[in-house]
Amino acid sequence: MLENKRIGLGITASHCTYEELLPMITKLQDAGATVVPVITHSVLTAATRFGTGEEWIEKIERATGEKVISSIAGAEPFGPSTPVDCMIIAPLTGNSMSRFANAATDSPVLMAAKATLRNYSPVLLGISTNDALGLNAANLVKLLNMKNVFFIPFGQDDPYKKPNSLISDFSLIVEAAAAAIEKEQLQPLLILHSSEK
Repeated sequence: MLENKRIGLGITASHCTYEELLPMITKLQDAGATVVPVITHSVLTAATRFGTGEEWIEKIERATGEKVISSIAGAEPFGPSTPVDCMIIAPLTGNSMSRFANAATDSPVLMAAKATLRNYSPVLLGISTNDALGLNAANLVKLLNMKNVFFIPFGQDDPYKKPNSLISDFSLIVEAAAAAIEKEQLQPLLILHSSEK
């Protein structure tokens, strides 16, 4: 599906979803893609019960065979000189979602996304935030209507305990990326998570 495609993978600080990172990388590679990882500063510096930044960078670099891009200057060439066929941000936190929707480029991941849009190439978002249906809802709607921005299908992961929370089904990353490269949104966009069924 993604044979000979160069895919940027932007990783933001949704620490609880990091266990899904390595399977996502494997899926993209198995589909034929080269995966170039980009991280936010908080991924680099955070130490949580899910592991330290250093530990995750080591795992990501081992999985991709690429050095992690961890600076804005390192991400800027995604525009003019080293473009990607698709820039995926997964997981995408509510903080990064709000900043992206409002044109902020103050992290390596957001700079890579801006550089990709500059080339009229797709940016694919895999959201993971407790606030998507709260204060961030306006930003979600703005991004849903933005040209060349697509989503990995998402739904409420815990509608009764966390009614404002949305998370993408990261198992659909390959299909969503292939659709985005064709400038199409993978459907259905809104899904039921297994806990809801």
